[in-house]
Amino acid sequence: MKRHKANGHKPGAARLQAAAMAAMTLAAAACSSVDCPVQNTVYTSYGLYKAGGERDTLRDTLTIATTRRDGTDSVLLNRSVNTTAFELPISYTDPEDTLFFTVGDTLGNVRIDTVYIKKDNYPHFESVDCNISFFHNITAVRWTRQSIDSIVVNKQHVDYDASTEHFHIYFKARR
Repeated sequence: MKRHKANGHKPGAARLQAAAMAAMTLAAAACSSVDCPVQNTVYTSYGLYKAGGERDTLRDTLTIATTRRDGTDSVLLNRSVNTTAFELPISYTDPEDTLFFTVGDTLGNVRIDTVYIKKDNYPHFESVDCNISFFHNITAVRWTRQSIDSIVVNKQHVDYDASTEHFHIYFKARR
């Protein structure tokens, strides 16, 4: 007659039991994991271009600000020099964003342009475990013409992907 271990279990049963417990733990963890985006801020991407379509570099100092709902100013880009591209956040629910582009040269000349970005906002829902985000569809852009010659909407849909530029900005010819 074969003898079993003192605990009454067959050899190898403990290993089988441990493997089953590990499999159940992994399955439970897989079911409860949520894929919320780590970076859920929605940005617009801007590229600077010359009239011929080649990339431009703004050597002057560029500061971009906006006004919040409570009336205070908020600087979004502070004193950037040798700028070829940048990203800016976009408001969640306002139908139009207003941006103030301040360009200052080394001689102390300052020019301010106001850019108005009109957009449709719509909520984006990932999961009940994730915060709601807002995506946008750019419907129009207008601007003053102190330093900026023109702005072209390159990509209307704004979501988590800022790898494609939403706007191409063409500054006036500079020395």
